[in-house]
Formats: sequence, C-alpha cells, structure tokens
Amino acid sequence: MAVLPPRDDWAEGMNFTIPNLLSIIRLLAAPCVAMSFVLLERPLADQIAILIFVGAALTDYLDGWLARILRQESAFGRMLDPIADKAMVMIALTMIITLYDLDWPVVVPTVLIILREVLISGLREFLGDVKLEVTRMAKWKTTLQMLAICLLLLQGAAAPDAAAGPMNPIVAKVLAGAAVGVGAVGLLLLWIAAWFTIVTGWDYFRKGLPYIREKEGAVTTVAAEAED
Repeated sequence: MAVLPPRDDWAEGMNFTIPNLLSIIRLLAAPCVAMSFVLLERPLADQIAILIFVGAALTDYLDGWLARILRQESAFGRMLDPIADKAMVMIALTMIITLYDLDWPVVVPTVLIILREVLISGLREFLGDVKLEVTRMAKWKTTLQMLAICLLLLQGAAAPDAAAGPMNPIVAKVLAGAAVGVGAVGLLLLWIAAWFTIVTGWDYFRKGLPYIREKEGAVTTVAAEAED
C-alpha cells in the first residue's frame, strides 16, 4: 500500500501563491458553468454561466501577469494553468453542444477542438521531460476559444425571458435580434478557433515528432539487444 507524504510536503510542492490560487479558482469554476444549467432555469442559467466563465477567463490573464510582476512563477503554476484552461474550455463546449441541440455547425468545430486538446495532452505526457513551448498562435487559439464561448453563452443570456412577463414588442424584437447576432459572431469565432486549434496542434506534433522517433529508436535498439 502506497504511503502518502506528510501534508506539509503537499503544501510545499503545490506552492500556493496568489497566481496559483487564481488558477485553482479557475479550475474549480469550470464545473460550475455546467452546474448552472443543472440547478437553474434558462435564461438565468445562461446569465450565471457567462458570469462564471468570464470571471474565470479573466483570471487566465491575471494569474500570468501577477506571476511575472510578483516574481511568483513556479513549476506548479506552469502545470496547473493549461489544465485549468482546458477544463474551462472543454466543459463549456460540451454544454454549448447540448444547448444548441447538437447542430452540426456547433458540433464539428467543438469536436475538432476537443480532439486536438486530448491528442496534444497525450503527446505532452508521452514526451515526459521534453517541453513543448507554448507559441503565440496557441495563446491566440485559447483567446479565440474563450471569446467564442462567451458569445455563444451570451446568446442564451440575452434572449427575451418569456417567464418574466409581458415585454414591449419592440424591446423583445431588439433583444431577439441582438441574441441572434451575438450567436452568429460567436459561431464564426468558434470555427476560426477550430482552425487555429488544428494548426497549432499540427505544429506541436511536428515539433514532437523527432523526440517520438528518438524514443522509438531507443525501444528498437533495446529489443534488438534483448534478442541477441
């Protein structure tokens, strides 16, 4: 039976700085986006979900900025930050697929994004100590993903609430038109984000390919020596 290290060792290894605490908050906020739709009726659920998502997305930029300003960059933070980002994006996209009734214009880019994130996470795990640096295009990819999700959630949040009672017809039409427009822009950004996702995914794979071949060669050499 494995023996866990003392709790003091856990705290020391996790390095609970302000930037890292923001990343933890972002990670914990990810399932709250989905739970909003479980516990609340729409459009209130949409409104709460987008507030949570926007707040969590802002911490993605705030934690990095604080880490540099306060000189609190750490290995724990570098590990946690992309995990929190992926949790936010993948959980939110899963909910959006459901909210948009599995429409193919939403499903296709979402599946491409999720597939890429899983593949690159697996590649990083396989490479182990080999670090693939995050590129500027990859940062733009994350920004576009989060912006697209915000707009797609905002479409539901901005839609007129029939349960709220009678509404001026002009106001209702303006809100409905604004909601459709916001959703259309969000969908366009989602496809652009999917393109960035594929391009950056291929770039990471291309950079990791020499290391994969190196590991494959080492395995082949060991197998040949074992046969001899």
